[in-house]
Amino acid sequence: MATFTFELVSPERVLFSGEVDAVVLPATEGDMTVLAGHSPVMTTLKTGFLVVTSTPGNGRRVLVRGGFADVNPNGLTVLAERALPEEELTQDILDQEILTAEMHYDATNEPAAKHAAESAIAQLREAKAALNF
Repeated sequence: MATFTFELVSPERVLFSGEVDAVVLPATEGDMTVLAGHSPVMTTLKTGFLVVTSTPGNGRRVLVRGGFADVNPNGLTVLAERALPEEELTQDILDQEILTAEMHYDATNEPAAKHAAESAIAQLREAKAALNF
């Protein structure tokens, strides 16, 4: 299988930089899988798990909250507003993320912002369930 260059960056740090087989993105229009040779595209991300596969059958999950992905001839770059590798997630961290999203929901009367916060809360609760917290 062909590989491509993938870089995952959050404001705090570079979380991943290297050759991968595939990346599954939690795009706002629905999950999408990027493979080598993917057509150029730019998309926004919702809260959810990004899955990086660098060897067949071995996926690494990272919880992302917002940002965007840029697929171009050089590979894939994801700029995440927030990114937490699965191994760093704890129940307390997820509870804090949910609380922050709930505060964003309560702080706005704009329908689009309320919907985005509602969606983030649901995705974070799903992540918590998926990790058995």
